[in-house]
Amino acid sequence: MAADTGGFEDPSAEVLAEAAAAFGLLASAARLHLMWALAQGECDVTHLADRVGGALPAVSQHLAKLKLAGLVRSRREGRRQVYYVDDPDVVTVVRSMVGQLSARADDTSVPVPRSVPVPVRVLRRTGG
Repeated sequence: MAADTGGFEDPSAEVLAEAAAAFGLLASAARLHLMWALAQGECDVTHLADRVGGALPAVSQHLAKLKLAGLVRSRREGRRQVYYVDDPDVVTVVRSMVGQLSARADDTSVPVPRSVPVPVRVLRRTGG
């Protein structure tokens, strides 16, 4: 049963589980970078891989996970698969979070709090 505190009703367990799964996917720096790029506009996988500096197969796998979670969508344009974020609320969340942290990082007088070291994995291009 949802509790009502301070004028807000607690979300259901199902909604919380869905939100946690979405945030879990965005906890990957690689997937967050892809979401950031797609929040700026639609793009095909080849251009996304070039933009984020990732190997095409890795970027494709990340996009497949984001698509399964409903965070991105795709459509076919000839031989290309074009990816985009269809939910303006997801775009707002990604832009807000990344924008705030970027602004804090640019302002040397306000340190970004880090209670736990955050490992950052970078997609690497393989092959020639």
